Amino acid sequence: MKPIILFDGECNLCDTSVQFILKRDHGYYQFASLQGIKGQELIQKHRLPPDLDSVVVIEEGIPYVKSDAALQITKHLNGAWPLASIFRVLPRAARDLAYDFIAKHRHKWFGQKQQCLLPSKETRARFHE
Repeated sequence: MKPIILFDGECNLCDTSVQFILKRDHGYYQFASLQGIKGQELIQKHRLPPDLDSVVVIEEGIPYVKSDAALQITKHLNGAWPLASIFRVLPRAARDLAYDFIAKHRHKWFGQKQQCLLPSKETRARFHE
């Protein structure tokens, strides 16, 4: 299976992030919402918490969450984004503290969606229900 990103399908910041990735990953990732059927299957399969509130990347059978997931994503984007991996030198606890702060406030700062944006015909095959 291709690497897959699980994202919060109700979050504007997450939706904007998915759109950002789609433009820069050369078709590398597939996508599923945390709330969807595929997202829930993968959460169970990888024994992740059912109330998980983080972006997740599953690549080569390994789940990455929080800041590890964000940095894993940047490895496969065009431009200078792979250079963000330098932040791996910071302790995960410090990176996740910053991640958690943004995640905690994302709905207040960026809002929530009442419904998911439908992917374009070009990208539809990369999304799972």
